[in-house]
Amino acid sequence: MRKLFALIKESLTAGEDTDYTGIGVRRAIVLLSIPMVLEMAMESVFALVDIFFVSKLGKHAIATVGLTESVLTLVYSLAWGLGMGITAVVARRTGEKDPSGAARAAMQGVLLAIALGILIAIPGLIFPEKILALMGAEPDVLIEGPTYMRIMLGGNVIILLLFGINAIYRGAGDAAMAMRSLMLANGMNIILCPILIHGLGEWGGFGIMGAAMATTIGRGIGVCYQLFHLFDGRGRITIKGIPMSLDPSVMLNIVKVSAGGVIQFLLPSVSWIFLSRIVAVFGSGAVAGYTIAVRIMIFSLLPSWGVANAASTLVGQNLGAKQPDRAERSAWLCGHMNMFYMVFVAILFWSITSWLVSFFTTDVEVAGYAISALRILCLGYFFYGYGMVFAQAFNGAGDTMTPTWMNAFCFLLIQIPLAWFLSQQLAWGPQGAFAAVPMSESFLAVLSAYLFHRGKWKTVKV
Repeated sequence: MRKLFALIKESLTAGEDTDYTGIGVRRAIVLLSIPMVLEMAMESVFALVDIFFVSKLGKHAIATVGLTESVLTLVYSLAWGLGMGITAVVARRTGEKDPSGAARAAMQGVLLAIALGILIAIPGLIFPEKILALMGAEPDVLIEGPTYMRIMLGGNVIILLLFGINAIYRGAGDAAMAMRSLMLANGMNIILCPILIHGLGEWGGFGIMGAAMATTIGRGIGVCYQLFHLFDGRGRITIKGIPMSLDPSVMLNIVKVSAGGVIQFLLPSVSWIFLSRIVAVFGSGAVAGYTIAVRIMIFSLLPSWGVANAASTLVGQNLGAKQPDRAERSAWLCGHMNMFYMVFVAILFWSITSWLVSFFTTDVEVAGYAISALRILCLGYFFYGYGMVFAQAFNGAGDTMTPTWMNAFCFLLIQIPLAWFLSQQLAWGPQGAFAAVPMSESFLAVLSAYLFHRGKWKTVKV
């Protein structure tokens, strides 16, 4: 027991002297996974905190958050995709024992995040009403929804920086720093959310607009913390002294690796938008229930992404250290760990679904949709555990195109048509759209495992 606590304590420190390519594979996985799981848990708490306090404002407010989040998944896709490229390049340079190369890649990653954020903010600030209308929002949602969407999309540069800089730390193996930045951001969000939404004392707060303000401010504080340590010069990776200017060769390398990752995450995001649009046909109650179920699902999935991110870092660093077999073994072990966790969560959620949903709504209609959605989504958890690890293992190796074409096939050609067919042609209602998710995701996981086993990713140059 004492050794276990010592290992946990070690994992929560910066680990600046740890060579993850030289210690035992299981030990490396644990040291990286614990802070990465906690990091992702903090990100998932963002989603739950917002929907918990917003749910007190009624189903139209929940629908507003749900429809906005559907659009924001495009931003998250860019953030995750950019993060994949940054992590892959920084991890490879770290494995090659090239700290200056890792630092140059980090600086180009920061500049890319800022540029993308500014480009996305423009339509979000100008056209929020039109975007919500295209998503099928009801008239009541169009009253307060545009302000919420304007703040969230207008402040997306903060999201891109938060994800991008944490990708730098993960690639360098400093998972503890990534964890701490999200803990700080999340803590501020938890404090600000109830105050800005519902007010304090005689002040009534900003309503749903307060949720967007709290999230943006909280994440902004987290980004300031990241940048301070990134420029500090004393961490595992630093950009102190690196020129804040375009480095074409490094920038293009990150863009090349990130491009597949961006498309890879855009595809399920586009699918989610279509699913939300299909569900919206059945009214705000269905959208609100689906939103609650997805938020709870995200809470369970994001920690498992922490294990998947550990696989990405270990694959990248071990390939850089010329140890491809060790890279493969790391991914499979992460997959086994993830699968056991996800099966446990699925059993737990099935047992306490009604109780979980009761925290977010007392509306009978909304609760009914949320319960059915969550139970259906849980059916694919066994396969999710492996699928997300292999996807990140491909990405860590720099092979972002393999999971990209797999996502294109499974989401565009299977999930969306299946959701439409089950919900409308077979008259399953919104439950048909829910059922399409575990079906397509399970097929994707099996395909990923087969292609990973073939091993072509071991020869990718980054």
